[in-house]
Amino acid sequence: MKDIKNTGGETATVKGGKFRLFLRKEGVRSVIASVICILGGILVGFIVLLLLSLFAENVSVGEAFTGIAVVLGGPFSGGSGKDILFQLGNMLFQSAPLIMTGLSVSLAFKTGLFNIGAPGQYLMGAMGALLVALSIPQSAVPTFIIWILAFLTGVVLGTIWGAIPGFFKAVFNVNEVIVCIMTNWIAANVVSWVFKSTGDRFINIEETKVNFIKKTSYNGVATATFGLDKVFGNSYFDISIFIASIIAIILYVMINKTTFGYELKACGFNKYASKYAGMNEKRNIVLAMAIAGALAAGGAALWCLNGSQDFKWDTYLTLPAEGFNGIPAALLASSNPIGVIFSAIFLKYIGVGGSNLAAQTSFNEYVSPLIVAVIIYFAGFSKLIKDLLEKRLAKAAAKTPVKAMNKEPVEETVKPDAGPGVPEEKEGGDHE
Repeated sequence: MKDIKNTGGETATVKGGKFRLFLRKEGVRSVIASVICILGGILVGFIVLLLLSLFAENVSVGEAFTGIAVVLGGPFSGGSGKDILFQLGNMLFQSAPLIMTGLSVSLAFKTGLFNIGAPGQYLMGAMGALLVALSIPQSAVPTFIIWILAFLTGVVLGTIWGAIPGFFKAVFNVNEVIVCIMTNWIAANVVSWVFKSTGDRFINIEETKVNFIKKTSYNGVATATFGLDKVFGNSYFDISIFIASIIAIILYVMINKTTFGYELKACGFNKYASKYAGMNEKRNIVLAMAIAGALAAGGAALWCLNGSQDFKWDTYLTLPAEGFNGIPAALLASSNPIGVIFSAIFLKYIGVGGSNLAAQTSFNEYVSPLIVAVIIYFAGFSKLIKDLLEKRLAKAAAKTPVKAMNKEPVEETVKPDAGPGVPEEKEGGDHE
């Protein structure tokens, strides 16, 4: 007898089978895609610095290496220990609004929508929060109650403003991008008109900043710091980033662990299939955009209620950058709410490093936004790289059939030749 054994099993049949199993996890592919985008952006940024050093007379080639090191150093390239703590505290505080706008864009992506209306929702949230925070006398109502009311008012206005493009999309099938762009500029003019019509009541005349609204520290309504601002070099650091992170965790649980979240994702994959399955796809579209608007407005409220930040009221010609920066934050995180926390912090980290570039090298102040913009631009390729990884895995799986894990080897028995003069055995019958 001659035994032929097939040493099958997944790990033996497929070359690199364990690695492919590892790549099949969606979270792993998202992280790999984000890392590739970050490295690609950093590489292109370094090439830009290198080219500038070659053509600029007052910049040496060696400063290109110094410049990229400063950018990658973020707040840790700030100089002394006190400066590092100050920049680190401000970076963490400034990450909170970006986390919120990133969550806003991410939720819309999950539902198959593109929320480019975050800037307008951000403005409405800022207006609502400031009007309440600066109108209610702290002598009549405790300051922490005023803070909560101000935050909730901003969130409610953002919810309404986000529901508008959702309503037009659900009922009239109008592209949400067009409606979002329109609501952005309507919000910019509404905010300007509201604050202008109130005269000097909310204008920061005391500090001769007539283009800005009074800070909430004016009447003691400011976000709690619990001494964290002192720990981080007397920075603007408060508990905003913790609030934003908790909201991100809640959103993650809602999307992945609840029926409502499942319906939102199902509507994003195919709204017609979700309707056939008995889901109310129109309601889900409106609710998704409304929640997205609430998140973006909440980010603005966290910024304005800090007590140390200026808000420019004549916004009819400009839109806040944080609303648009939420898009790369969401893309870099592959629309994962937990990932948005880290992507937002990273983008602010790179931004701080870019601001240190002009101070510590011979490159001028216009180079740092260019480098940061290149890195942010590459964040948009995160989904593309993730899709390419999925296609490569699918192609490899189609070429190589994979057996079940831990399957016992298959044994085949080859019978010996009957030899001369011995008749062959026939199936299903006797022989002489």
